[in-house]
Amino acid sequence: MDSDDEVYDMYDDEEEEEVPTIDEEPRVFHKQKCYKILNDTNIRQLVNEDISKTSMILSVSRDVSLALLRCHGWDIDRANEEWLVNEHEVRKSIGMLCDDNADNNNYVSIPKKKKKMNNVRVNCGICFDEYCIDDVGFASCDKHPFCKVCWDGYISMSANDGGPNKCLSLRCPDPSCEAMVGESLIVKLANEKDRLKYYDYLFRSYVEENKSKKIKWCPSPGCECAAEFEFGSENYDVICDCSNGFCWSCLEEIHRPIDCDMIGKWKDINHEEFANTNWILSFTKKCPKCEKSIEKNMGCMHMTCRCGYQFCWLCLAKWGACFSRCNRYEEKQEVTQAKKDIQRYTHYYERWLSNGKSKEKALYDMKKMKDEGLKKLSDDNKINENELRFVIEAWEQIVECRKVLKWTYVYGFYLPQDEVAKARFFEYLQGEAEAGLERLHHCTEKELMDHLGSSTNGFDYTEKGSYKNFVDFRTKVIGLTKVTGNYFDKLVMALENGLKDVNISSRR
Repeated sequence: MDSDDEVYDMYDDEEEEEVPTIDEEPRVFHKQKCYKILNDTNIRQLVNEDISKTSMILSVSRDVSLALLRCHGWDIDRANEEWLVNEHEVRKSIGMLCDDNADNNNYVSIPKKKKKMNNVRVNCGICFDEYCIDDVGFASCDKHPFCKVCWDGYISMSANDGGPNKCLSLRCPDPSCEAMVGESLIVKLANEKDRLKYYDYLFRSYVEENKSKKIKWCPSPGCECAAEFEFGSENYDVICDCSNGFCWSCLEEIHRPIDCDMIGKWKDINHEEFANTNWILSFTKKCPKCEKSIEKNMGCMHMTCRCGYQFCWLCLAKWGACFSRCNRYEEKQEVTQAKKDIQRYTHYYERWLSNGKSKEKALYDMKKMKDEGLKKLSDDNKINENELRFVIEAWEQIVECRKVLKWTYVYGFYLPQDEVAKARFFEYLQGEAEAGLERLHHCTEKELMDHLGSSTNGFDYTEKGSYKNFVDFRTKVIGLTKVTGNYFDKLVMALENGLKDVNISSRR
């Protein structure tokens, strides 16, 4: 479909009829990427850059610079300003009770009056044993000596039991002293496990407490990447390096064409209505013809019962006869308002849920095809893998479209019921999108193996005629993929614009 076609021009062979249109100039659907994905190395680099910059501007050690930045939410400008305005109070607030050591070395920091007394022995303030002054360490106060073993235990307790704030804001073990324990002392006296935990806390502080940058962790379980977002951007869709797509604003999955507020409302109503809808919905349905229970185990909504009857999983109508009305909510007569509300919610919830499950199934099928399916198809049919890339592209498009279609049902649920013309126009656009996606999904999921299978089933694309059939099928799938993707792009644009420029015109 050309980029200047109307949003509803999905198939050229459909009958012309009087339908609503959208008056809008075509624009690019995919907005410019406005974020950076940060891994552990990137975050470490940003932390070091900010610390070094502060140290250079204020001529302070790394320990002081780090404490200063954490105290002011990693905001360099604010930290510098506060330091220049009232250095004494800032030093006191971060626990820097004496002049900063330019050599940035707190390990076994020896009081100046004892630096020439190499054989001086002191008592540890925790275990009270006597040690050579070379075997003890001091916090920034330079007054209270503690042995290496006690320091290791003290740091370990703060890292494992005190939590991130306690560990990163560690003070001198002496109860009467508020002097800070700098990073350099922790690095040199803590064991490796506790050092790693310290830096994990530090990096998390940089991401979660940063007031000068827009950074958030990827919400995918097990992912340790974060996304740094640009100020002023209106596109909050993020694709992490782990392949998880999420909204930077609300951390839910990418939910275009609806906004974050609508997501919140939908989650609330799902929680409230769960008890009412749990008994209505089930994982199995009865065949409309033979009434035998059927379990849905594939992604598309095209069901074929053992009796041979083909029907739509959502509305149970005969397959192909429901494309123009399956997505439309129609009230039943002589029903109480409370029951109407439940039925209406159930209509949209079931379709939202089913398309979500279909998206997950398509995602699983796509990954399976990428990991092993493509190579097997290539080997079995003697076709170069590059010629089969269209299969992966089709699955990728299906996953994206299922995600969009899922959220259009939330959009439809919250569409004002008194705006009848807009609601009918939306249902028409949504129905066309659903029909097109079902064609692509069915073709990729079921028809694929009719054209590509193991050589033991008689497929041999080394023969000229068979290869032509494969080329024809590939052309068909590529075409469906492009048309479906273009239609969904324009559908999202129209819904995000609120269907503002809707009017009724004759399609000629």
